[in-house]
Amino acid sequence: MELLGKKALICGSTQGIGFATAKLMAERGASVTLVARNESKLNDAKSQLDISNGQQHSILVADFTNPDQLEKVIAGYVADGNQPTILVNNTGGPKGGPIIKAEVSEFHAAFTQHLICNHILVQALYPGMTDQGGGRIINVISTSVKQPLNGLGVSNTIRGAVANWSKTLANELGEFNITVNNVLPGATNTGRLNSIAESKAGKSGQSVDDVLAAMAKLSPMQRIAEPNEVAEAIAFLASDRASYINGINVPVDGGRTKSL
Repeated sequence: MELLGKKALICGSTQGIGFATAKLMAERGASVTLVARNESKLNDAKSQLDISNGQQHSILVADFTNPDQLEKVIAGYVADGNQPTILVNNTGGPKGGPIIKAEVSEFHAAFTQHLICNHILVQALYPGMTDQGGGRIINVISTSVKQPLNGLGVSNTIRGAVANWSKTLANELGEFNITVNNVLPGATNTGRLNSIAESKAGKSGQSVDDVLAAMAKLSPMQRIAEPNEVAEAIAFLASDRASYINGINVPVDGGRTKSL
C-alpha cells in the first residue's frame, strides 16, 4: 500500500497503459482522477478501480486536441480544491508514416496533444505539489527518444521534444522535491500497437499476427509487453521509494533499445 493516501491524475486512462496504471495505483492505495475525452469510457474505467481502502476516484472529461478546453477543465478542478501530487502524462501517439511525407499539420497536432497539453497540466498542478512538499511527474513517451523508430517520423520528432521538456522541468523543479521522469515503453499490447500492426500488414501483405510476431522478435525477451508491466515502472517512480530518481528516461522494452 505504498501509495495509500496519495492522489494521482492519470491521462489517457480508459485503456492500455493509462488504465493499467490507474488500476495499479488504486490497488496500492491512491485516489485516482482519470482523464480522457469519452465520459462513458471514463465512468466504466472508474467503476473498475479498487476502493477497499477508502479511495475516492473521479473523472475529468478533456480532449487533448483542444488545449483551451483542457486549460479550463484543469483550472476548475484545481479551484475545487483538488491537489494531486502525482501526474502521469500519457497520450496516444500520432499516426505512423515516413517523416518526409508528413503534413505540417500533423506536427502541429502532435505537438499540441503531447507537449502543450502536458505543459498546461504541469503549470496547473505544480503549485499544489510545492505546497504539499513535493510531487511526481511521469511522462509516458517512447523508446524513440533514444533510438528513432522506422515509420514513425512525426512521433519520433515530438517524443524527443517532450523528453527534453521533461529534463528541463526536472532541473527546475527538483529543489521543490518534485521529480520529473520519463517511462519509455517498447512494443506493448495496446490498441495503438494493434493499429500500427494493421497498417503495416496492409502495406506489406503480411498478416497482423506475422507483423506482431516480427515486433516481438526485436526484443531479447522475444515477446511483446503487457500494459501492467509498464504500469509497474510508472507506479514505482510515483512512490516514495523513487525519491532521488529524477530527470531520467526509463525504457520498459525488454532490452530492444540498442543504446544504454
